[in-house]
Amino acid sequence: MTRVRQFSIVSLRDLLVASGPTLLAAVAVAVLAYIWVDPAPPRQLGMATGQFNSAYEEFGRQYAARLARDEIKLSLQPSLGSRDNLQRLLEGKVDVAFVQSGSTEDGEAARAGLLSLGSLFTEPVWLFLREPAGVTQLTDLRGKRINLGPEGTGVPRLFRQLLDANGIGPGELEIGALENTPATVELLAGRIDGLVFSSAPEAPLIQMLLQTPGIKLFNFTQADAYTRRLPFLTHVVLPRGIVDLGRDIPAQDYHLIAPTATLVAREDLHPALMGLLVKSAGEIHGKAGWFQQQGQFPSPKYTEIPVAREAERYYRDGPPFLQRYMRFWLANLFERLWVVAVALAALLIPLSKIVPPIYVWRVRSRVYRWYGELRKVEQELETIAPEDREAAREGLLLRLDDIEERVNHISIPLAYAEELYRLRSHINFVRERVRGTIDQHGMALPQGLMRK
Repeated sequence: MTRVRQFSIVSLRDLLVASGPTLLAAVAVAVLAYIWVDPAPPRQLGMATGQFNSAYEEFGRQYAARLARDEIKLSLQPSLGSRDNLQRLLEGKVDVAFVQSGSTEDGEAARAGLLSLGSLFTEPVWLFLREPAGVTQLTDLRGKRINLGPEGTGVPRLFRQLLDANGIGPGELEIGALENTPATVELLAGRIDGLVFSSAPEAPLIQMLLQTPGIKLFNFTQADAYTRRLPFLTHVVLPRGIVDLGRDIPAQDYHLIAPTATLVAREDLHPALMGLLVKSAGEIHGKAGWFQQQGQFPSPKYTEIPVAREAERYYRDGPPFLQRYMRFWLANLFERLWVVAVALAALLIPLSKIVPPIYVWRVRSRVYRWYGELRKVEQELETIAPEDREAAREGLLLRLDDIEERVNHISIPLAYAEELYRLRSHINFVRERVRGTIDQHGMALPQGLMRK
């Protein structure tokens, strides 16, 4: 190894040693900031959906497929419906779920730590009846056998509110609690007079019943009045021919009342995942449909549950800047690194003023410590009696030769070589003093005084 290369390595080693504590502190702060200040999003979520063949179930599968593109596994949990989903959220069994508007009282969701990620779609109240039932208004339901579904859905609570608004008591009709699919079988078999769904029109059972002969859809001609009495409802119209234009199904416009389906999450859900779910909601529910215009959903409106700040920001400003051009995990990594960068800047700026002096002291200390050895030789020379100096000179000169030999093996950065050469000149200065050729000021002594 050449001397120049050796000096370069020594310089690098000195720099690393001087800056080592600072670098270690910076790494420790960066790691703590990365882990604790903004933890990484989990890679698995739980979602409560709905009954078999329901719109909730179908949309749950679509969410799972979209999140899988970003390497997040969405575990779907079938449920009875909105009320059951709400209970699972409260118990912490799932992270996110579909909940129907009107399922909670004002302030109840906020106290329970639940947040809305936005309304997704309208869920009209579909009251399907057998034509022989002869029902034209809700008061005609007295004495009929109507299936409202299990109590875990939002339908029984909602429809009882409608019955109460019409002055119909729960005991004035026979209410069933079958799930959607078996209830449909009972209706088609004629064992019940009607059934109630509250679902998006994409649900397979809705599509089938709208085209089944002998089954009619109830027309809420007083829809506007219902929306005034129950503010969480909206008035929607099923246009004539929307199901099948060629066969003119349905053969008239139907007025329906509709709550909205809301994507509800626990407040401890990672903010990045909230934004990702809102983005997925836009891809799934943002198109035009039977009851909505292009871009009407998802929306922060139509819900009594407080909207998460991350969702509000997404609706207002769109996706985060980096997520517009990068994959989710890469964008999230860079967004989190901003926190690390701020922490590092707060630490490195003051420490950067300490490292250079430490580095200079470390390099120069290798040279300066030999001045202590030179000073010892001089002090010893001064304490020797003049008559004994001749005998002591040989030993002091050997000590100086040893010091010079060891100094010649000092490795320091080339930028500080001047310090080394100055030391060597001072060694020679002390050697001449020992020999008696110069005084302590470097002045030449008279020839007669040199050996005295």
